[in-house]
Amino acid sequence: MTSAPPAPVLPTATYRLQLQPAFPFAAAAAAVPYLASLGVSHLHLSPVLEAVPGSLHGYDVVDHARVREELGGEEGLRALARTAREHGLGLVVDLVPNHMAMVPRHNRALWEVLREGPKSPYARWFDIDWEAQGGQVLVPVLGGPVGRELEHLRVDGDVLRYHDHVLPLREGTGELPLPQLLDAQWYRPVWWRLARTELNYRRFFSISELIGVRVEDPEVFEATHGKILQLLHEGVVDGLRIDHPDGLADPDDYLERLHEATGGRWTVVEKILADDERLPDSWPVAGTTGYDALRHVDGLFTDPAGARELLDLYRRFAAPQTDRGGDWAATARRAAYGVLSHELAAELDRLTRLASRVCACAPDPALRDRAPWALRTALEELLVRLGVYRPYASGDPAAVVTEEAAEEARQAFVVPEEAGAVDAVRALVLGGEGPLRAEFRARFAQTASALRAKSMEDTAFYRYVPLLAANEVGGEPGRPGVSPAGFHAYCARLQRDWPATGTVVSTHDTKRSADVRAALAVLTECPGRWAEVLEQVTRTEEEVVDGQLAWAAWQTVFGLGPAAAERVQGALLKHAREAGLYTSWTEQEPPYEEAVAAFVTTGPCGAPGGRVAELRNALEPHIRANELGVALAQLTMPGVPDVYQGTENVYRALVDPDNRRPVRFPPEDSDPKSGVTAAALRLRRRRPDVFGTAATYEPLSAEGPAAEHCLAFARSGEVVTAVTRLSLRLTEAGGWRDTRLPLPPGRWADVLAPERTFEGHARVGELFAPLPVALLERVG
Repeated sequence: MTSAPPAPVLPTATYRLQLQPAFPFAAAAAAVPYLASLGVSHLHLSPVLEAVPGSLHGYDVVDHARVREELGGEEGLRALARTAREHGLGLVVDLVPNHMAMVPRHNRALWEVLREGPKSPYARWFDIDWEAQGGQVLVPVLGGPVGRELEHLRVDGDVLRYHDHVLPLREGTGELPLPQLLDAQWYRPVWWRLARTELNYRRFFSISELIGVRVEDPEVFEATHGKILQLLHEGVVDGLRIDHPDGLADPDDYLERLHEATGGRWTVVEKILADDERLPDSWPVAGTTGYDALRHVDGLFTDPAGARELLDLYRRFAAPQTDRGGDWAATARRAAYGVLSHELAAELDRLTRLASRVCACAPDPALRDRAPWALRTALEELLVRLGVYRPYASGDPAAVVTEEAAEEARQAFVVPEEAGAVDAVRALVLGGEGPLRAEFRARFAQTASALRAKSMEDTAFYRYVPLLAANEVGGEPGRPGVSPAGFHAYCARLQRDWPATGTVVSTHDTKRSADVRAALAVLTECPGRWAEVLEQVTRTEEEVVDGQLAWAAWQTVFGLGPAAAERVQGALLKHAREAGLYTSWTEQEPPYEEAVAAFVTTGPCGAPGGRVAELRNALEPHIRANELGVALAQLTMPGVPDVYQGTENVYRALVDPDNRRPVRFPPEDSDPKSGVTAAALRLRRRRPDVFGTAATYEPLSAEGPAAEHCLAFARSGEVVTAVTRLSLRLTEAGGWRDTRLPLPPGRWADVLAPERTFEGHARVGELFAPLPVALLERVG
């Protein structure tokens, strides 16, 4: 008889560590004393289960039953947990339910499926369309068409080798001539370029190296969650971060099953909410991982009027055509069409075949008499018009696949009679009985989520770049600013509905760290000065690359500050490939990419970049105000803040892998941000009553000529946060002058400088005299 799992523990704050062979469990254990002194309550670990050897992230899981040996194995994890407990810390781990690595020689379950086919007991694990491609799983490992690569394929005992790829042979096939042998397997090696049009397994987004897992099957759930649940029940692990639940067939059912299995442990989901979207109330989770908080915090320090001026400048400089990145809605829509017709063409084909089957069996002629091409067009036109990632079983699909979207989709049909396919597809999405309809709804939702992520975050965000700070996961580039009233309303809603949700401003997935974005946000306060600098540094190289990339490159070096050219080149090369306008990951154009590298070296990272550095230096006080304001707002707003490794100090990083580099503990240098971060974290740990689920959130309004530049709120009437926003505009308008901040009753001490006290009200100029932020605690 097993003992009951430990009672759920609510973190006060978590600290994210990126584990990898160069930073294993032992390195994390060595950092525990420092991290405990910082004030967090839990370490937040990247995935800990067995992954592809050498993986720098761990999301390419190969074995759910084992803790990763390269990190120190299960004993290393348990030792880390013991060390953490000795210092008052717990562990939260990242769980990856949606996919595994498509690397058969390391993934035993996949190996057995390729060897035994659909009769394998592991066949139910993977989302494979066995009815397509003649019943063979396409394995995209070849460097060219199979006829050209035959000489590199060789039989070696009971395996088939191709360079460093190893595949199993079906029993009794090893003696066959190679062409016949390939036809006799349950799989077929193919050219990797076929991935976007012919693959017959579900992937993570469009990444062919990650194969979808069917955790909706109870047996698969138990097999893939057993080790993590054991660690939870034995008290080694306290909570979970769920990676990409939108990829699952039924997130509602999965989260219910997980909640029951964990005994209600603190769990947050990597759910990317659209600007006006709400997390489903029925989900038994603490909330999201916090990208919605990132959007609202960042928006506070963005001047909407200046952002519009930047957009006008950007259009003249880089994107005169709206379909090439000058208009957000047009850019996002064009990207969605492109992704569906290329990267997700195989998924759209499978969805079309399923829709045809459902319609063919329907008693209603309005559904039955629909041509496959018309259904495909209808699916495409509806998918590109979804305003959120996907519909859910617990929600209202009509609010996602709206009548307005359907009306627009009908306009795509030249023959009006064929437009009825839109109504047929929408009817399938909205409901109906039977396993085929249920399968269609699940696959429609999965395809929608992959499309949204790939077309928005991985394509459109790299094409529409007037303000790079706005192009972040969960962001809204077309509306980058958030008003104080909007921020307060959001925080009040979090405290009421999701008080234990996660909040973040930097993660392993952010395209730019919070401090880089904080610097870029200052440009919305001085678009004219930015335009002057661009006029001074712009040269003929911009004609060699393209205006969009040049604009992004100059903003990158402004946000990042002094950095080696190689770091900027790596980020800009990824930028160009993700944008897919002149080069891409699958269709690389070496001359263009060489021009980009040369431009970065001689332009932004060369002598002309000095002029950008001069502007950045001149704006340094305002950049610092944003850095500190973003940090303190996130650390004291409702929710459980997650601090990404190294970000307790000023941390300037670009897109992965730049932001996943190992960091040093304790840091060699400190700055004002480290003091603000530690003070806020220690206060949260010391006063859980002030920040917990039963806490309150109260907006505070400054009074006077510069009131709009002071954002303040009280937590449970015991702590007051105040930050400076748009400090450059404030300076240009004459400073704080006689602006005051009325305080709740009592005497208040500045946590950052305890000798300073206030009562009744604070003159904001005095409040922000030491730093552009203040953290007050009621005393006495």
